Amino acid sequence: QVQLVESGGGLVQAGGSLRLSCVASEPTFSSRALAWFRQAPGKEHEFVATIRSTGIGKHYDDSVRGRFTISRDNAKSTGYLQMNNLRPEDTGVYYCATASDYGGLSWTDFDSRGQGTQVTVSS
Repeated sequence: QVQLVESGGGLVQAGGSLRLSCVASEPTFSSRALAWFRQAPGKEHEFVATIRSTGIGKHYDDSVRGRFTISRDNAKSTGYLQMNNLRPEDTGVYYCATASDYGGLSWTDFDSRGQGTQVTVSS
């Protein structure tokens, strides 16, 4: 199972930007789809974005499309989530996760998950 470690979270004002990173410990990272999820207090895990193993093929939730960009560097076994024009409703713990390339987009479809990094957006 791939081990994943997120970083880059923090406190930012509305309209600001953050870049999250996700470092994988196993070489199988390059053959797996990568996704970012988030969880606000008292809520379920919410899909944010996904990218296929080759880096071609990205999908975003409507709430972040045009503001967030998912990317990956397989040579570094690292995934990224660039978040621009942040809003208070983007606040939550952000998790990266991996799965086979042609699975679903729900939290339970991703069998390798990190511990999360907190993102707080103040108004």
